Amino acid sequence: MSIKELKAKNSYTAKDITVLEGLEPVRKRPGMYIGGTGIEGLHHLIWEVVDNGVDEAMAGHANEITVELLPDNKVSVFDNGRGIPIDKHQQTGKSALETIMTTLHAGGKFGEGEGYKVSGGLHGVGVSVVNALSVWMRTEVYRDGNTYSQEFKRGEPVAEVKKIDKTDKNGTLQIFQPDPKIFPEISFDWKKILTHLRQQAYLTKKLKLSIYDKRTEKEKQHHFYFEGGIKAFVRHLRVGKEKLSDKVFYVEKQIEEATVEISLSYVNDQYEHMFTFANNIYTPEGGTHMTGFRSGLTRVINDYAKKNNILKNGDNPLTGDDVREGLVAVLSVKLPDPQFEGQTKAKLGNPEIRAYVENVITEYFSYFLDENPQEAKRIIEKNLLTARARQAAKAARETIIRKGALEGMMLPGKLADCSSRKPEESEIFIVEGDSAGGSSKMGRDRKTQAILPLRGKILNVERARLDRMISNEEIKSLIIALGAGIGDDTNVKKLRYHKIIVMTDADVDGAHILTLLLTLFFRHLPDIITGDFLYIAQPPLYHILVNKKKHYAFSDSEKEKIIGENPDQKISIQRYKGLGEMNPEQLWETTMDPERRILKKVSIDDAEEADKIFTILMGSEVAPRKNFIQTHAKSVKNLDI
Repeated sequence: MSIKELKAKNSYTAKDITVLEGLEPVRKRPGMYIGGTGIEGLHHLIWEVVDNGVDEAMAGHANEITVELLPDNKVSVFDNGRGIPIDKHQQTGKSALETIMTTLHAGGKFGEGEGYKVSGGLHGVGVSVVNALSVWMRTEVYRDGNTYSQEFKRGEPVAEVKKIDKTDKNGTLQIFQPDPKIFPEISFDWKKILTHLRQQAYLTKKLKLSIYDKRTEKEKQHHFYFEGGIKAFVRHLRVGKEKLSDKVFYVEKQIEEATVEISLSYVNDQYEHMFTFANNIYTPEGGTHMTGFRSGLTRVINDYAKKNNILKNGDNPLTGDDVREGLVAVLSVKLPDPQFEGQTKAKLGNPEIRAYVENVITEYFSYFLDENPQEAKRIIEKNLLTARARQAAKAARETIIRKGALEGMMLPGKLADCSSRKPEESEIFIVEGDSAGGSSKMGRDRKTQAILPLRGKILNVERARLDRMISNEEIKSLIIALGAGIGDDTNVKKLRYHKIIVMTDADVDGAHILTLLLTLFFRHLPDIITGDFLYIAQPPLYHILVNKKKHYAFSDSEKEKIIGENPDQKISIQRYKGLGEMNPEQLWETTMDPERRILKKVSIDDAEEADKIFTILMGSEVAPRKNFIQTHAKSVKNLDI
């Protein structure tokens, strides 16, 4: 190798290393800090600031947090805690306020002293990240009888901290305006924020959380305050479900520097409704705290059943799945040094917390069962019923899976499959009825588009066990066609199509069929939703001819716009009541053509709210459904009667 070639090979030197200073890394790679720059990341800014107030509340220094949504996409968050320190920081030479607002990994969450022993924002990047990703931000601190203020632009201080007024209150006010250069869409969701704040109020007893929407002239407001903490949370989660008992188990126990708080109850359905938190942060993927809870719960119930001769010698012990069916539980742990997997903190990894939680549930739930024999009997009778149903469902499920493994030979006869065997380019339309099925089969792209027509309304799986569900012909056909199994055996890597598109009529029956299918996917195939494989087709409502020129309108407002733009022309309007009214060409160009169609992607933004709505709308309890319909009736548009 020549000297010239060696030099070229070794041209990677110190000058090629880019050093990002201050908050530059956050603006360069925002997804590393807030998970992304979409709607979830945008709302994460609010969560980070609210977390600081919650930390003050958990430490016993605050009992109120107020969030205000303001015009121009501004948000203000106030907590009545101690107020951020404003004296000079020895290490940085700047005020503690400026240090916290402009430096990553700076805050009261590291080291000793008067910082936080337990905190949600343990990475210490929260408010500085919000500052970095805001086009403008102002911090006001109320402490020692004075008001102090400092402003920032895109993370950089405009001036030093200034004393601006006298005050008799304590606390911190943060006002920020997200940067449109970072976030392509800035739209704060009132309902999403309400749900998050309600959750935080449940998790922090006696904390008052208020939210005001001041973006329009008609102000909205909501206030949360729960004396009972997560016990009240469990009662909230049971709404609309048939309770096994009015009693709710609750325990709070401190072990060394950690606190374990558990509340649970049972309802008469076939699903587990469990929410776990670490330092008030929702951990949707669970972690060591959930593992300890599940292990302890299974052991306690089996021990009680054996001790009271409910389980005889030789009987198979109840499994974890058996004891968790119908469980409604909230597990909240607070610990000084939580180890989360990833910046989004979806899973807790501390090994010591597993033993703490397992010990607490084992000891105190045992007391609860001994002291409440009637409740214990109802719970274990339900567990035993679940165990018997599990065996039946397992046999039925294995039958389905064996058939599915035979691929093309055993695919449903009514499935018009596509010729491609590449899942990433293949899509399946789940179509309502034979008429629409015929049109879609004729109009489709046979290479990449498969059609599965369904006859009538499928079984409501909210009220049916897995064995009965799998014996339903329409559901069985769908499961085999998709190829990914069902329930615990779901494996999305085996999906035969990477776009599953539900295509139903734009009427009441079509909406009902869509709801039944969404219930099936949410309850038994959730990985298909979280994997972004499920979509809803949007067929047009109107076919409009203007001097023989075709137009399609997907809403009433779109129809009025077309008419308004052509008022002097000869106009003919056809309202589509069903997909079967369209010929194959019309169905292709409006609803199936990837270049022109409109698809809605199905997602689960809020598992708690989704679970609640599916229970209310599709469950066996009539009163909550009636109340829901009465409450929301006036907001319904395009009602077909």
